[in-house]
Parts: sequence; structure tokens; C-alpha cells
Amino acid sequence: MTEIKLDFSKRVKKLPTYVFAELEKIILEKKKQGIKIISLSIGDPDLPPPKIVLDAFREEVVDSENHKYSFSQGEPEFRQAIATWYKRRFNVKLNPQDEVIGLIGSKEGLANITRAFANPGDKILVPDPAYPVYANGSSVLCDCNPIRIPLKEENDFKPDFEAIESLKAKMMFLNYPNNPTGAVADLSFLKEAVEYAKDNNLIFCYDNAYSEITFNGYNAPSILQIDEAFEIAIEFHSCSKTFNMTGDRVGFAVGNKKLIEGLTKVKTQIDSGPPVYVQKVATRALMTYKDSKKPKFLQKNLKIYEERQNALVQGLKAAGLDCKKPKATFYIWLKCYEKSINFTKKLLDIGVAVTPGAALGKYGEGFIRIALTRPKAEIEEACRRIAKIN
Repeated sequence: MTEIKLDFSKRVKKLPTYVFAELEKIILEKKKQGIKIISLSIGDPDLPPPKIVLDAFREEVVDSENHKYSFSQGEPEFRQAIATWYKRRFNVKLNPQDEVIGLIGSKEGLANITRAFANPGDKILVPDPAYPVYANGSSVLCDCNPIRIPLKEENDFKPDFEAIESLKAKMMFLNYPNNPTGAVADLSFLKEAVEYAKDNNLIFCYDNAYSEITFNGYNAPSILQIDEAFEIAIEFHSCSKTFNMTGDRVGFAVGNKKLIEGLTKVKTQIDSGPPVYVQKVATRALMTYKDSKKPKFLQKNLKIYEERQNALVQGLKAAGLDCKKPKATFYIWLKCYEKSINFTKKLLDIGVAVTPGAALGKYGEGFIRIALTRPKAEIEEACRRIAKIN
């Protein structure tokens, strides 16, 4: 019998080596050796969803009507809740009929928006270092060419628009509060970014997934608070970080009507939206915001993250490593003064797992990302271990 030859597509072959696969093998080997691994590598909150979310799941999942197909654009009730949330949180007015779409997690939408508007060979401006979906899922897997925008420490991890040559690109992705650096943006920067996008005829995709994970009085803005943004921008958001619903896969995108329409066209061909019961739960979660102030459960969670942040920064400094406390996200972006994969392996030898910066882009080299998604006691123990090798 002739064996069928199977081969990956050219676009899949273009994907970079998955550094995490190598790290997973090392972690498994360390566990076999009896080493307890403290995992500070993944941005998956260990804190539970708020009670209102868990109670809503218990109610909605047993309703048989909630197990039918949803609309590809999302349930009308969910889209209305998103519009209400944006008005309360950012004072941004949205039409839920054509300026809002529900997503199976924001990652799905970030990957699919390029399929709706870019053609093979188009250039896509992506930040570096960054969440890999912009360069890979959104660009490479759509046969587009990711053009990396350096996010450098000397520029507070923001792009220098004057240094970016006119490349006749089709789209641009940006993300603030930023994963992995923890950098933040104000309205003046967002206005500059919108002007750059308009001047260069770019579709502007803004990932705002961490807008609610902020500290010390900082409140992250929406790109849509810039009036001109409605001409060229779409903003992506998620319930994952705000409500600790990472595994429930529910998010949304809002903004320019044509961009929402294009994303909807793609989704009608490949999915039927998030499960209805999940959308109904997310609707209740969003409605916990009565105004721009964060609800009590989130304020409590942020205090926990801040305590962990303080413990980590103090512990790293005691270990001789210099780092700063960011105003947002639950990450610390730490300079390690050597190849990030080498430093990461050193930490794995003592049972501490982090993310090497090189896994997040060329300009992430020399840094590691540490997540605050483990209890304070584990973070303090990780710091004690790090102090022994540094």
C-alpha cells in the first residue's frame, strides 16, 4: 500500500520555531527529577471568576435554549451590553447593530481581521516584542508579511513613528497596556498613533485586553476616545483578564462599521459565535460596571496583584536584578543581561518557569517576562531561589 505523503502548507512552514515546546520538555524533565516548578510564565489568572459570573453560569448553562447556535456577530443582548459598557467605562458611544461584534476570545478576532482586509503579500506593521498572534496568526497565516516595529526601552516601549519608513503597509497592530512590557499609553500618544495610521492609509487594530488591569490611579483609555479613530480603527477586548474567564473564550471588537462588517463576513464562514450561555454570562459580567469606576471584585483582585507585584519587585531587587513596577498588566518585564533563553534555562534548573523575551520577538532579546499569576508566597519563594544563582 502506497504511503500518502503529508506536508505542511508553505504558510505553516513560515511560522517561527515554537520556543515553548522546548521549554515544556525541560519542565517535564525537571518534574521527573522531583523539582517543584513555580510557573510564572503564563498570563492565565489563578484568581477565580467573580461570584456573579459563577452564579450566572449555573443558571444559564441549564437552560436548553442557550445551547443552540448563536449569531456570528454575537447575541443582540451581548452586543448591547458591550455598547453600554463602552459608554460607562470610556464615554464612547457605539451602535450595537453595526459597530460591535462578539468573539470567541479576542485572539480569534485579531487573527481573523487580516483575513477580511489583507491580500497575500500585504505588509502588516506589528509591534516587537509582542503577543505572537499579530505576526503569526494575523500575518504569516494570512500569507502577509509582518513588518516589525521596535518597542525599545529608551522610548518607554512605544513605537517611534518618525523612524518608521513609509512601507505602504495595509494594517497596523498596537497593544496598550502592553503585553509583555507593561508599558502604558495616554490619549496624546493614541492621537499620534491614529494620525500616523490615517496619514499612511492604515487599518488600525488596537488590542486593549489589559485595560482593566491597572494600578496607582492609572486608567487605560480606548483608542475610540480619539474621534478620528472611528474612520480607521477597530479595538479588541476580552473578558479573560477583567473577569478571569480565560478558558471561557469570550471577547469582542468594536469600531469602524466597515471593519466590523468585514470581520463578520469572515466569521459567518468559519464559526457561529461564542456559546449563547457564555455570552449571557459575559453580559452580566459587563453590567457590573455602573460607571467608569471598577467594580468591587476587580478592585479586590487588583490589590492582590499589586501585593504580588511589590513582592516580586522587592525580591528581584534583593537578588541584584533591577526592575520597575509597571502601571498596568500582571507582568514584570525584566532585563536579564544575557540571551533570554539561557537565563530562562538557568531559572528552570532551580524550578522557576518564566517566558524568554526572544519568544515574543527580536527586540525581546535580553529580557524575560514574569507573570503575577501565582500566590504571593510562591512568588517570594521564586525570588529566594533566583537570589541563589544571581
